[in-house]
Amino acid sequence: MQALVLEEKGVLSLREIDLALDVGPDDVKIAIHTVGVCGSDVHYYTHGAIGPFVLREPMVLGHEAAGTVVEVGSQVRNLKVGDRVCMEPGVPNLSSRASKLGLYNVDPDVRFWATPPIHGVLAPYAVHPAAFTYKLPDGVSFAEGAMVEPFAIGMQAATRARIQPGDVAAVIGCGPIGIMVALAALAGGCSRVFISDLSAEKLKIAGQYPGIVPVNITERPFTEVITEQTGGWGADVVFEASGSPKAFAGMFDLVRPGGVVVLVGLPVAKVEFDVAGAISKEVRIETVFRYANIFDRALELIASGKVDLKPLITGTFDFGQSVAAFERAAAAHPSDVKLQILVGEG
Repeated sequence: MQALVLEEKGVLSLREIDLALDVGPDDVKIAIHTVGVCGSDVHYYTHGAIGPFVLREPMVLGHEAAGTVVEVGSQVRNLKVGDRVCMEPGVPNLSSRASKLGLYNVDPDVRFWATPPIHGVLAPYAVHPAAFTYKLPDGVSFAEGAMVEPFAIGMQAATRARIQPGDVAAVIGCGPIGIMVALAALAGGCSRVFISDLSAEKLKIAGQYPGIVPVNITERPFTEVITEQTGGWGADVVFEASGSPKAFAGMFDLVRPGGVVVLVGLPVAKVEFDVAGAISKEVRIETVFRYANIFDRALELIASGKVDLKPLITGTFDFGQSVAAFERAAAAHPSDVKLQILVGEG
């Protein structure tokens, strides 16, 4: 069947490829409907690697997905043919020590879609464990279903922060994940979330949400705004969601004494880290790698209407335009937040 294949760094093809589609007793087969274009997919396209994960052979891209169940394994009881679903793309070894501790996202043996050498799902069909496949509630579209995966990262970050009702948060970076983090922080109880970036277009999109305060750092330093808005105290929670080495320089100037810094963005190079700044404020530092035990709650928040992700979908492409979608994403148009590809119908 046809799939979007990353042949090597910088080379994409929409071509025929053989993919394993055998349905085991605990699996479901899914007709893929919508797939989001993630920054990690784009990074593999432009750089051929992310940290230790290096593209060494052709790989199908795509891991933010929703579709319809077309076949179920003999042991599957929670899903049936015709169910609309979204899928958690990482499958751990459930017998591993990490999984037994509930930390399956950091299981060294996890098989994650579109992370070398595991194929992704920019193809008409995929087979996936039913345990990591979630039925979409009525009223949640395929497009929203494909947004559950990136929103789960925001949910993981907000959960790691241990937000208290009324907390003030600061988010560094107004890309797709930064906005997801801001929305999750609001849903988790924050009274206000300040979010910074260089892009006026992305900040305008984030500013549509009540409770999110956009700050353009080309006009005013983020630290100055947070200091003014908190009476010199600092934000209760600071989320670093850009991955930019420059963001780490003044990160601890944003947080209050005894506050928390959550590292979400993944730098591609080593960064300077102000250990003295963290210690002098006794800051708690948390890190986020994907998510665990959170997909269902992310989906419930979307279904409830408390979190509306539709404004973040800024472009939709047909499957035949998949290469163009990635070229667009790689160009980093400032008005783009989340691009999606329609693989199938239904």
